[in-house]
Amino acid sequence: MVPRTDALTREVVDLIAAVVARYHEEYEEAAAKHALTGAQAKVLALLAREPMPMRRIAQRLKCEPSNVTGIVDRLEARGLVERGPDPDDRRVKLAAATPAGLETADRLSESLDFAREPLAGLSAEERTSLRDLLRRVLEPGTDAPR
Repeated sequence: MVPRTDALTREVVDLIAAVVARYHEEYEEAAAKHALTGAQAKVLALLAREPMPMRRIAQRLKCEPSNVTGIVDRLEARGLVERGPDPDDRRVKLAAATPAGLETADRLSESLDFAREPLAGLSAEERTSLRDLLRRVLEPGTDAPR
């Protein structure tokens, strides 16, 4: 018999789900203001951090590389992303944000403010504790951004 989850754990899971739902809703709205889909905005945000091969983008987004190809094609057609050879392995193509893509990613990031006000109400120590706890929760799969 599987042990029942305690009430506190259920409440924490429900709160995390509510934060995730709110984030996705605002992310889609912010992306639309920049004439992007949510998926395009996520790829652009990844590439604004660093160039990466399509396969790694797909791994980060938990989707098929063929889906990423279409997304990058559309971003490239808008001049937000470009493809080029990996300097370490010329057989591999890297996707990278262009200057226009970096600017768009920056504006998109600035427009995501649903958590800014509530988080601003926490002290730096509380935000650090929250960050550290969230990292511990995510660490087993180690997909936690650093």
